[in-house]
Amino acid sequence: MSIRLSSETLHASCVALDGRAVLITGISGSGKSDLSLRLLDRGFVLVADDQTIVRKQGERLIATAPTTIAGKLEIRGVGIVDMETVADVPVALLVELTSSIQRMPDDLRSRPVLGVSLPLISVDALTASAASKVSLALDRLGLKV
Repeated sequence: MSIRLSSETLHASCVALDGRAVLITGISGSGKSDLSLRLLDRGFVLVADDQTIVRKQGERLIATAPTTIAGKLEIRGVGIVDMETVADVPVALLVELTSSIQRMPDDLRSRPVLGVSLPLISVDALTASAASKVSLALDRLGLKV
C-alpha cells in the first residue's frame, strides 16, 4: 500500500513552538513577517517566511520552507537576516491576518488545507496583543500533533 503525498506552496509565513507549526496568512504587507518576528521573541522558531511548502502526510500537514528562502526572514527597515530554523513541522493552527475581527466568534472556525481541517483564528497583526493571541490559540485550539 502506498502513501499518497500531496503538497502546496502557500503565501504564508510559518513559525513553530514545541513541535507544532503555526501558518500565518494574509495579503502582502499585512504583517506576516512582523508577527513572526514577535513570535520568535516569545520562543517560537522560524519555519518559513512569506512562502511555506505544506505537504499532506497521512491525516496531518507538514510545513517546511522552500530551499531558496530557508533560514531567511525579511525585516522591513533592516533587510533579509539569517535566522535559526526548523523544517518538517506538523501544522497545528492557521492564523489569518485581517483588521476585521469578530469580537466574540460564535464557534470554533476552521479552514481546510489539502483536505485537512485546521483551527483558524483571525488576528490584527498591528495590535500589541497579536503575538499573545497566537500563543494562547495554539495552546487552547491548536491540533495536538
